[in-house]
Amino acid sequence: MEGAGSHIVTARERGLVACQRCQRVWLMGQDRCERCGSHLQSRDWGSLQRVWAWLTVGMICYIPANLFPMLRTQVLFNTSEDTIVEGAVELASHGNLGIALIILLASVAIPVGKFIAIAYLAISVARPERLRPKQRHRLYHFVEFIGRWSMIDVFVVAILSALVQLNFAASIKPGPAAITFALSVIFTMLAAISFDPRMIWDNDGRGPRA
Repeated sequence: MEGAGSHIVTARERGLVACQRCQRVWLMGQDRCERCGSHLQSRDWGSLQRVWAWLTVGMICYIPANLFPMLRTQVLFNTSEDTIVEGAVELASHGNLGIALIILLASVAIPVGKFIAIAYLAISVARPERLRPKQRHRLYHFVEFIGRWSMIDVFVVAILSALVQLNFAASIKPGPAAITFALSVIFTMLAAISFDPRMIWDNDGRGPRA
């Protein structure tokens, strides 16, 4: 809600608090939601600690996900191991440029972009930012929405492992990177979920307000 000029009046300033589970609005000071029984709190400031913890672990897991092989392919007596980038390059060299670009986008660009976006949102709640609250709120929802597409590499490995099992001739098995990549995606999603987007509205680009 906007007041005079460009000042954004928050529910907190109006003495209201919304239940995070059922979205019912109550007067400030009420301890629990009478509709669903959830604990009411205007801001979850402890969420930033959880965000940084999950994000750090996710970034740590992402390093071996790119260094270790994602896929192990065995054809007769020949065995090959490819990392995410090597697999995309191999696909591109065989003419599958579109698939290679999708894998690079979902496995490299999106995860790195999510790391940067979540870190930016966590930092932005403590200091003035050029992006207005509405823009940062859209960024938060975009991070939540795009997160599901980061698992495309794991899905591809799982499908290939299930379909290509001609034991005597060829076999495809997931490499160690599949586990660390999946963990990285999960931890990053937990970081995004842990973030309390209501804190965005306490900083409208002119510094924190009391």
